[in-house]
Amino acid sequence: MNKLLCLLLALIPSYLYSQSAFTVVPLGVKGGLDESNLSSYMVAPAGSNDYVCLDAGTVYMGIQRAVDAGIFHLPVSMVLRQHIKGYLISHPHLDHLAGLIINSPDDTAKTIYGMPNTLKVLEEKYFTWAGWANFGDKGEAPVLKKYHYAALEAGKEIPLTGTTMTVTAFPLSHGEPYQSTAFLIRNGEAYLLYLGDTGADTIEHAGRLAALWQTAGPLIKTGKLKAIFIETSFPNSQPEKTLFGHLTPRLLMGELNKLASVAGTKALYNFPIVITHRKPSGNQEAVIKKELEANNPPHVKLIFPRQGSRLEF
Repeated sequence: MNKLLCLLLALIPSYLYSQSAFTVVPLGVKGGLDESNLSSYMVAPAGSNDYVCLDAGTVYMGIQRAVDAGIFHLPVSMVLRQHIKGYLISHPHLDHLAGLIINSPDDTAKTIYGMPNTLKVLEEKYFTWAGWANFGDKGEAPVLKKYHYAALEAGKEIPLTGTTMTVTAFPLSHGEPYQSTAFLIRNGEAYLLYLGDTGADTIEHAGRLAALWQTAGPLIKTGKLKAIFIETSFPNSQPEKTLFGHLTPRLLMGELNKLASVAGTKALYNFPIVITHRKPSGNQEAVIKKELEANNPPHVKLIFPRQGSRLEF
């Protein structure tokens, strides 16, 4: 009987039964309209309070929701100042960094990680004295130096200051020629993959997701990748010409089928896919959820995160 059990376990990807490697607290899950619930996810090694934010569209309200839910037992301001060690910004659209900017006067010294084009927009457009105040360590004088800009290089792993985690950045197409970023977070031998806004390769014609799947696929096959956070902004009825570098359920499943061809269909079965950046106009969120659940050929585990909750991977 023990031998049979071992054989059965060997057929199950390790992320289904292994101990959690990451804690994620969604601070914002929507893709627009509601300024109190915009893209932002705190991630830390399981059992640690050393978090980084994956995007920062909403920060304060998301922490408040988590405090109300009993996830954090400190005042919101203390979670902001003590638990968040840095920010990874996928691209410089306001729904991905407004919370960082608006909370900057009360924040503590931290690092902002991003590709050079993202950091340039922060330096030249947002953290300026005409628009706000320059809390960065570059740009318009006087430079307050609260935030250190750390430029990421595609494919190069770097440590995340104040944590035991590392990050590797991969460029994404967000309505070519505009770009976004995917962040591959590592904690020991475990990984988590977060994608900022992205269009499908069939529309963007840049092949960036195909390149990303070549990295993610082997990590899924070996059970090292614990989850993928990826957007689905619009329902299938959205015309391609007005997607503006976003995904629909049909386009997402097309990309996941391509990922399955790299990782193997069995490896992707019940693999956690966290659906981010759902645009709430009208009844779109409900339609997106229904369309995803109705057409899921790779049989992934679809997760629809709630603001202020806790996820373990």
